Amino acid sequence: MSIETHKETLGFQTEVKQLLQLMIHSLYSNQEIFLRELVSNASDAIDNLRFQAIARPELLEGQGEPRIRISTDKDAGTVTIEDNGIGMSRDEVVANLGTIARSGTAELLRGMTGEQKKDSQLIGQFGVGFYSSFIVADRVEVFTRRAGLAAGEGVHWSSTGEGEFEVASIDKAEPGTRIVLHLKEGAGEFADDWRLRGIIKRYADHIGAAIEMPRQAADEAGEDDNAGTGWESVNDASALWTRPRNEIGDDEYRAFYQHIAHDFEDPLAWSHNKVEGNLEYTSLLYVPGRAGFDLYHRDANHGLKLYVQRVFITDRADQFLPNYLRFVRGVVDSGDLSLNVSREILQNSPAVASMKTALTRRVLDMLAKLATDDTDKYAKFWAQFGEVLKEGPAEDAGNREKIAALFRFASTHDDSGKPSVSLADYLGRMQDGQDKIYYLVGESHTQLRNNPHLEVFRKKGVEVLLLSDRIDEWMMGYLQEFDGKGFVDVGRGDLDLGKLDSSEDKARQEEIAKASEGLVERIKGALGEQVSQVRVSHRLTESPAVLAVGEHDIGAQMRHLLEASGQAVPESKPVFEFNPEHPLIQRLDREAAGERFDALSHILFEQASLAAGHGLKDPAGYVGRLNKLLIELAG
Repeated sequence: MSIETHKETLGFQTEVKQLLQLMIHSLYSNQEIFLRELVSNASDAIDNLRFQAIARPELLEGQGEPRIRISTDKDAGTVTIEDNGIGMSRDEVVANLGTIARSGTAELLRGMTGEQKKDSQLIGQFGVGFYSSFIVADRVEVFTRRAGLAAGEGVHWSSTGEGEFEVASIDKAEPGTRIVLHLKEGAGEFADDWRLRGIIKRYADHIGAAIEMPRQAADEAGEDDNAGTGWESVNDASALWTRPRNEIGDDEYRAFYQHIAHDFEDPLAWSHNKVEGNLEYTSLLYVPGRAGFDLYHRDANHGLKLYVQRVFITDRADQFLPNYLRFVRGVVDSGDLSLNVSREILQNSPAVASMKTALTRRVLDMLAKLATDDTDKYAKFWAQFGEVLKEGPAEDAGNREKIAALFRFASTHDDSGKPSVSLADYLGRMQDGQDKIYYLVGESHTQLRNNPHLEVFRKKGVEVLLLSDRIDEWMMGYLQEFDGKGFVDVGRGDLDLGKLDSSEDKARQEEIAKASEGLVERIKGALGEQVSQVRVSHRLTESPAVLAVGEHDIGAQMRHLLEASGQAVPESKPVFEFNPEHPLIQRLDREAAGERFDALSHILFEQASLAAGHGLKDPAGYVGRLNKLLIELAG
């Protein structure tokens, strides 16, 4: 054993200590996952070495073929996983094994409930990596040396996972990493070779590097090309995406997804394709079943694993899909890019641009197929990634129609409030004479369902889409039409129902508006600068008044987004519309000019503001006016 020098004891990052405790207890029922995670990390280390060795061949140090070796010692109760990958320096050991440098850690920990099943799903969504060692071990040791460093710069890391870890310098002849797990009581089953072989076949058969275990006695007695080596490969060691699709089972596809995504859950869908012609590349794309914690973090890295002629380049190539599809996981392997490809080359390469166009359409087609073939799975997808997909119309004008076809909305057609209505569904239910797609934007579904703007549409039996996601108003600014039908925000501008209003309806509206001109002027005088306009409403059938957004003004949802991001918000005033046939408005019309008329006008305006979900600028003033009115009514 090497002599240890420069030994020190350090404390785990607070988040690591919390995560270790939660993970150890929450994943108790899924202990075998530790091997998948450690083998996956070893595979990544090998890929990284191969990539760095393109520019620096000396890093390989004559190690031969890449391999991962796993061995057990029943008497000592240990499992050892060793790779000849890139290894780590002392600083990297402290950084990688003592902290969690990734977005979403705080959200993960806040989401923990103490319920084993729910916590397990959260941790699986986060990815457990190296720390999964402590699911089965009460002490873990790591012996590592980064390729390119001297043998005397090896590192020994050890910890019981309680709160501290020790790190020391050692001599290590070969680069790479060896992890020794000292199994805890009750985890002795993992010191059995056959148990580990079964786990490897289930979770890691597709890994490109050979996973070797000590040769079994029965094999050593027979004739074999590898006889005498003492080790035998226990996985296929072929990159799954390079194999023909008809030779790959669904379980293999699922296992490969869990490997590249570090996810416990199965993917919702996948697409495996090989392209030959002007460009030659293979892609294997997955739609996850659950959003990662870093989905909305701007500093998070997203993208596909990129290989060039099966040589790993990067695991976050974001140039092959647009940002609104950043949830997609997978692999792309190109034969047309150079091995020394850089980020700048990827950004400016015509080949990459062409691949991005094709891969984007492939993902959209995959989602369309999922929506058609399995509505339950698609509903799960929409719940997780719908808001991200809504970024698409602004980002990808060329595919705007295909993206919009994937959208799901709540609507007045369905009282459940679930976003299950597609635009194709809506078009199929349009009324005779209807040539627009009507929608309403608001802060919540409840507020939208009871919004006065819907009254005339309910009366005429016209469906309205109800949009309450924070991105909806912004998104609709880029979604001008679908299948030749324009979109109309029913809460904006002067509502024109076109052919849905008969000539008799229009004539009556004009007659009522003319008869109400005097009341319009009186109310406008009472409300003053609070409104941009006062007019008779064609929207209302039951409510006395409603507030509409000016045709070119931003709505409340967009206003909140701008304010939250610290941007200046343009000043705008609502349009006050009233229903002349409502008893309150008729009573107001009989009221003589004066303080009481003004107070009643303000109460109607403030009630309309509340109904629209806008809140009040002067709640105390509203309460005072209302109380005064109630006292008068009470006599």
